[in-house]
Amino acid sequence: MGDEPIDALGGKTPIEAASIPVIDRLAREGEQLLVHTVPVGYPPGSDVANLSLLGYEPDKYYTGRAPLEAASMGVEIGRDELAFRCNLVTVERRGGRMTMLDYSAGHITTEESTALIEAIQECCGTERLHLYPGISYRHLMILKGDPPQLNTVPPHDYMDKDVTGFYNEYLQVDYFKNLLEKATSVLAEHPVNRERIARGKNPANGIWLWGEGKSPAMETMTERFGIGGSLISAVDLLKGLGICAGLAVPEVEGATGYIDTNYEGKVEAALQALETGDLAIVHLEGPDEAGHQGILEDKVQAIRDLDSRVVAPIVASLEQSGEDFRLVVTMDHYTPLAMRTHVDWPVPMVLYDSRGVSRPSGLSYSEANAKAAVMKNGLELASGAEFFNRFICGTQG
Repeated sequence: MGDEPIDALGGKTPIEAASIPVIDRLAREGEQLLVHTVPVGYPPGSDVANLSLLGYEPDKYYTGRAPLEAASMGVEIGRDELAFRCNLVTVERRGGRMTMLDYSAGHITTEESTALIEAIQECCGTERLHLYPGISYRHLMILKGDPPQLNTVPPHDYMDKDVTGFYNEYLQVDYFKNLLEKATSVLAEHPVNRERIARGKNPANGIWLWGEGKSPAMETMTERFGIGGSLISAVDLLKGLGICAGLAVPEVEGATGYIDTNYEGKVEAALQALETGDLAIVHLEGPDEAGHQGILEDKVQAIRDLDSRVVAPIVASLEQSGEDFRLVVTMDHYTPLAMRTHVDWPVPMVLYDSRGVSRPSGLSYSEANAKAAVMKNGLELASGAEFFNRFICGTQG
């Protein structure tokens, strides 16, 4: 949800423009920090950043994005196998060039995308290649055998940009060339896409492979820190990370990964998790998706909904319980609207302790105020692992 000042908002960022009274109170009464969630040399993706936020150093534990999604989907990766993230995308093919129009195929529904991926698997699946349907546009492919030498890139980094060079790299690998060309034909003829075009929606007219990796070997959070809990998310990446960390990942009906998600269901799952566990993590994808799409109104709404529909009811319930608690509000990385991709700037974070802290920021929550607070309190942390240790150890003065 982090961003830069935007002219259309009178020089404010989306966080500053959104009404977030509860988060602002937590920020004033708690600490505001800057946390470097993405180590130098690593891509500023949700995989690296969230791994870091949960206290796992990427240089020790990161093997790629797709293996985490495979863990969520219950897909085992053999020693001789490689997992790839497989997006359903909308591309424009013209004059031998390819442009990435939409990395999400119009945020295609899970019902539609499952039908498409199953059709591709039926036509193109082999002993070496197997596709598995996931959520919305996010799917998985498992490759058996020697890995190809490819330069894969996230499609959301190339919205409205020429991706011909990257695509042509796939075509140099015979089995990928066969897969991509057959998949394009299947998608072009499928009734799901014909119906989407008739309704004026972006068709899923291509697949995009990226985020490849081997299965990770991770200690659980209980083994590392002596705590347990739950991670509530709509997306397989986060759920897979939770599973690898030994956390419960409850299914929330109506959780979509966008601004139409079931906020109330996620809150209910979090509060239920805290009845028996030490930790509940609620992940929202809406601000990130809006950033990639470049939709200002959706980003502001997603931030406003985070405050009113997630943070507010959770804080109210925790305060009513009378028990001491610590609560964090943060982003894993910035996705600025003007850039429409991730950047690795240190993220502004609220760290609130119901028992009080020795150095409350006294400032509402924003990118600028977090920097101002750090100038005063010196709380710029070099890694997500450093933050997580501070979080579980407590901040009471």
